[in-house]
Amino acid sequence: MNKIEIIDATAQNISNFAMCGYKNVKQEGYRRKIEWLKQRFNEGLKYKFLYSEKDSAVGGIEYIPGEYAWRPVQAKDYMFIHCIYIMSRKYKNKGNGILLLEKCIKAARNENMHGVAAVTRKGTWMVGEELFLKQGFNVVDHAPPDFSLLVLKFNKDAPTPKFKANWEKISTKFSPGLTMLSSDQCPYTAKAITEICETAQKEYGVKVNIVELGNASEAQDNPCAFGTFCILYNGKIIADHPISNTRFKNIMTKILSKDFS
Repeated sequence: MNKIEIIDATAQNISNFAMCGYKNVKQEGYRRKIEWLKQRFNEGLKYKFLYSEKDSAVGGIEYIPGEYAWRPVQAKDYMFIHCIYIMSRKYKNKGNGILLLEKCIKAARNENMHGVAAVTRKGTWMVGEELFLKQGFNVVDHAPPDFSLLVLKFNKDAPTPKFKANWEKISTKFSPGLTMLSSDQCPYTAKAITEICETAQKEYGVKVNIVELGNASEAQDNPCAFGTFCILYNGKIIADHPISNTRFKNIMTKILSKDFS
């Protein structure tokens, strides 16, 4: 029998487990994610691993008090979920996502919060809303192009969380040129930054203005609902999550062909 358990991450044990597909401290994204998490523990962040006796860490959940959320939301006094994932297909559709979510809900109740909130999307790089809807969450707000804010309220009279950003107004602060907003909350960011900056300079003669998001407040002012990553060109969002170098080339080729047509 393959035993499944939930393990609480600490500053001492967190580097012992795979995370989001990363397993090796030699990988820059993994290493930077670990350091980012250690800095957040004092803000109340919790990271829990879904641990399989046979396959080690196969999933996880990351959540934090809403005032410290690294998404552009107003969710004070709610527990906010940054991410929840199951890495291996054979552990999906087995109730493991619910198991992780219930840990967060219990923590929010124990801390006398108003409830739990999370951002979902229909596209890639973020969990869909189905898991949350099955557990009684409701959609309370939307953000372009396909993001939703979902909430489970413990008290129906509590204030309702909402997206914080005035998207177009904030976006215009990052023009002209190519700007990349990033943080180490996502371990895939480091690879994207390195490859895209090199390609932008070498193939398009463009220097990327990198804006490092250093705290939750800066992430909450992100012009994109993803919160922890965004690429803008002349004040327009061209990527709302970490993308591959190939995807970046395709986007820039399309943009520049329009600029010079």
